[in-house]
Amino acid sequence: MNFTVLTLFPEFIDFFFTRGVIGKAVEKRLIAGKTVNIRDFAHDRHKTVDDRPYGGGCGMVMKPDILAAAIRSVKKTAPDSKVILMTPQGSPFDQKKAWDFSREEKDLVFVCGRYEGIDERIRNGFVDEEISIGDYVMTGGELAAMVIIDSVARLIPGVLGGCESAEMDSFTGDRLEHAHYTRPFEFEGKDVPEVLISGDHEKIRQWRTSSSVKRTFIKRPDLFSKKKLDLKEKEILSKWCQQIEQLIGK
Repeated sequence: MNFTVLTLFPEFIDFFFTRGVIGKAVEKRLIAGKTVNIRDFAHDRHKTVDDRPYGGGCGMVMKPDILAAAIRSVKKTAPDSKVILMTPQGSPFDQKKAWDFSREEKDLVFVCGRYEGIDERIRNGFVDEEISIGDYVMTGGELAAMVIIDSVARLIPGVLGGCESAEMDSFTGDRLEHAHYTRPFEFEGKDVPEVLISGDHEKIRQWRTSSSVKRTFIKRPDLFSKKKLDLKEKEILSKWCQQIEQLIGK
C-alpha cells in the first residue's frame, strides 16, 4: 500500500516513515511512504504558498493553483489514488474506516493544510474525502495524517508481528480490548489473575471475553449502541452485577 503526504514540512513526515513498526514495514516493502513538498510548486522566488482571504479576515489561505499542481503531480503516477483532506470539518475517523482503507485502497494521498485552511475550490474539485480525527483544531494536518497512516498500515498483513494482533484490537467488533499482564507475576502487592497462567486456553479465552465486556461497560458504554449485547455478553454482565450486589450487601 502506498501513502503520499502533501505538506509544507516533509521532514516531519519523512522521519515518521523511518521509525518503529511503520519504518520496518517500509523496509520490508509492505508499504511505501513518501512526501511531496507543496512549496516546490510555488511560482515566485519566495516560494509563496498562501495569500490573504477574499472578503477580509484573519490569517492566510493556501493558494489553489499551487495545491492543484501538487495533487496533479501525484495523480500522474497514481491516477486511481484517493485524495484525503485532513480537516476538522471532515467525517470522524474510526476503526471501521481504517479497515476499509486497508482492504479497499492501494494509494492514499493526504493533503495537509496550514494557516486558515485551503481554497474552497480545491476542496470541491480535487479532494475525494474529508476526514477528521477529532473535534478540535491543530496548526496543520500532518499529525492527523500520521495518525491515519499508522492506524491503516498496522492492519496490512505482515506489518504486525502476530496474525491476530489487529483482530484483537480495541474497537474491533465495537468492544474494548481485554486487560493485559506480563512478568513479574507479583507487582507492588498485586498478582496476575491465576487463570492466565493456568494453561487452559478455553478458560483464558472466556476470561478475556469477560474482561473486554466489562471494560467496555465501564469506559465506553456508548459502544453498546453500535453493537447490541449478545447472549454471552448479557450473561457476563448479569453475573457481574450479582457479584457487585452481593459485595454491596455485605
